[in-house]
Amino acid sequence: MPRLALTGLTLAQFRSHAALRMSCDGRPVAIHGPNGAGKTNILEAISLLSPGRGLRRAGADEMARPGAPGWKVSALVETPGSSHEVETWVEDAGPRQVRIDGKASPQVALGRLLRVLWLVPSMDRLWIEGAEGRRRFLDRMTMSLTPDHAEAVLAYEKAMRERNRLLKEGVEDPGWYAALERQMAAHGADIMQNRLAALHRLATAQAGAETAFPAAELALEGPDGVALPETAEALADALARGRPRDLQAGRTLAGPHRADLVGVYAAKGIAARLCSTGEQKALLVSLVLANARALAEDFGAPPILLLDEVAAHLDADRRAALYDEIVALGAQAWMTGTGRELFEALGARAAYLHVTAADGLSRVEAT
Repeated sequence: MPRLALTGLTLAQFRSHAALRMSCDGRPVAIHGPNGAGKTNILEAISLLSPGRGLRRAGADEMARPGAPGWKVSALVETPGSSHEVETWVEDAGPRQVRIDGKASPQVALGRLLRVLWLVPSMDRLWIEGAEGRRRFLDRMTMSLTPDHAEAVLAYEKAMRERNRLLKEGVEDPGWYAALERQMAAHGADIMQNRLAALHRLATAQAGAETAFPAAELALEGPDGVALPETAEALADALARGRPRDLQAGRTLAGPHRADLVGVYAAKGIAARLCSTGEQKALLVSLVLANARALAEDFGAPPILLLDEVAAHLDADRRAALYDEIVALGAQAWMTGTGRELFEALGARAAYLHVTAADGLSRVEAT
């Protein structure tokens, strides 16, 4: 089976890891050890092999060990039909840099080479907190399926920042807004279509799977359940008509940046926000697995999965079912937990790392 996997990982001055060098064989990796030892730091480093700010959304200057001038993450990556060396780093408080096979590259190039999905404890409250987190969750899934989505989002947000600046300054001349609104409308329509296509792919992947995890019905809504403009023409019209209201608010109140991801536990017909903590976690796991199945079909190999404290809120049977699905999918999943016993059902199907810490430094041993 073609695969996408890290075959080597090197960290230098990254958070609690002064120096870490390891080889991998493509199997899932179970990382265990006490809280605060540096397990999640390894997952965060891997998440930086994809575009964006990583699974903690930290600033690039926050990731270096105290006193270090910067940090570096390097990986050997096996993709279907080829292998690559990927590096990303920050030095002397400068911008984050990326190099692929020795050549300087933009971050968006990582999304075309690698597919990385993650599930972290902060996402356990996804269904009950603000819409921003749900949009970010959806956009990560969308970006995995359509890497160009990242560029559409960046371009839309850049034009919107300029429009918001005009609004805050009280500019009323329509000529100042027209060009920016055309840009926002074009990129916003791409964003909406990419998101809707991703929801369709996820629905198909869930419907066609034999899984122990519940399916979620997903939809996009605007504020207060209002329908969102989906075409460039509709969005341009909404922006033009909304200028008086936006001037009062000092910001743009219509567009894909106002979308909310709504989820329903399909088998029970219950809104995800009303489900139990365990059910909400199971729905998230289901969506990540569906995303992985869709990527395996589209990309030719399943993505790399980063599952931080994945055993939380899952009973032993659900944990075993999750591990079985990961192995059947052929995904290299990097998972963390406080004890090795949490991964007992994986047996020899996984590699195991034990992480401990002393004097602020992490130590990693294969077990």
